[in-house]
Amino acid sequence: METNIAQAVDITYERARYDESVKELLADKQILARILKYTLDEFKDTDIKIIISNIDEPEVSKVRLEPGHTNTDKIKKSSEEDNVLGEGKIFFDIRFSVYCGDDLIKVLINIEAQKSSDVSKLGYHLDNRIIYYLGRMISSQKEVEFSKSDYDNLKAVRSIWICMDAGDNEDSIIRMNLTQESIFGSCMNLPNIDKVQGVIIRLRSNENSRESKNALIAMLEELLRKEEASIKKKHLSERYGLEMATDTAEKVNVMCNLSEVVLEKGIEKGIDSTIENMLTSGSFTDEQICVATGKTMDYIIEFKKGIKNK
Repeated sequence: METNIAQAVDITYERARYDESVKELLADKQILARILKYTLDEFKDTDIKIIISNIDEPEVSKVRLEPGHTNTDKIKKSSEEDNVLGEGKIFFDIRFSVYCGDDLIKVLINIEAQKSSDVSKLGYHLDNRIIYYLGRMISSQKEVEFSKSDYDNLKAVRSIWICMDAGDNEDSIIRMNLTQESIFGSCMNLPNIDKVQGVIIRLRSNENSRESKNALIAMLEELLRKEEASIKKKHLSERYGLEMATDTAEKVNVMCNLSEVVLEKGIEKGIDSTIENMLTSGSFTDEQICVATGKTMDYIIEFKKGIKNK
C-alpha cells in the first residue's frame, strides 16, 4: 500500500510528463505555423510552408519570465538584475521568433497550454496573466532587440493561450490588443499600437463534441484528444494536411502513450483520492497538498467543503 505522498509523487510525475509532451507537440513547427496563420493577421495570407521556414527553433519551458532572466542574450551583473521577492520561477511554455512579410519583419511569439480559463479554478483572471506575459516580452527586449532610446526597433509581441475547458458551444478564438481613441481634437496617427496582442483559443473539454466549425480549433482538439496514435496520425494527415514526418509522428506517439498511462492510472480521479487521503491524515498543510497535486488553493478549499458535506 503506497503512502499518500508516494501516490502524489506518482500522479504528479505522470501528469507532468504528459503536460511536457503536450508542449513539445504544440511546439512542432507544423502546428505553430497553423496557429499563427489562423490567429494573427500578419500571417493569414502566407503559405503554411513559408511560415514554417521562417520560424526559428522554439524553446520549450526554458526561458524564465523574471526580470534578469528573460533576455538571455544579455550578460548582466547580478547587482543589475531586478529581484522579485516572493515570486517563484515562472517559465514561458513555448517561445520563439518568426519572420513575416516581404521585408521579413521579426515577431516574438509565446504560446501557452492552459488547462482552464475559469477564474474560480485559476484564482486570477486570465487576461491579467496574458498582459503580464506580454509586458515581460516587451521589457526584455531592452539591450537585446534595441539599445538606449532606439524604441523604433522594438519587435511586435504575441502571446497565444490554448485553453482546454470550454463548454460544448464555447469554442472560440479571442484577440485582445491596444486600441486608439481620440478624446478631444484632431486624430493622431499611432502606427505601432498593434505591436502588443494576446490571443485566447478555447478548446472544448468534452471529447464527444461535434467537430468545430473553425479549422484551427478542430485540428487542435484532434491533436490533444485521447485516442490511439495511429488513428490520430491518420486524421491529422488526411483532414488537416499535417505531414507525419518522423519527428512529428514520434511526438504524437509519445503523447498518446502518456495519455493512455494517465487514463489507466486514473490520474484525475486519483488526484481527488490522494487529496482526500492527505486531508484526512492530518499530516499535510493545504499548501503542501497544492504543491503535491498541482491543484489551486480554491480547489482544495472547495474539496474540503465537499468532504464535510458527505
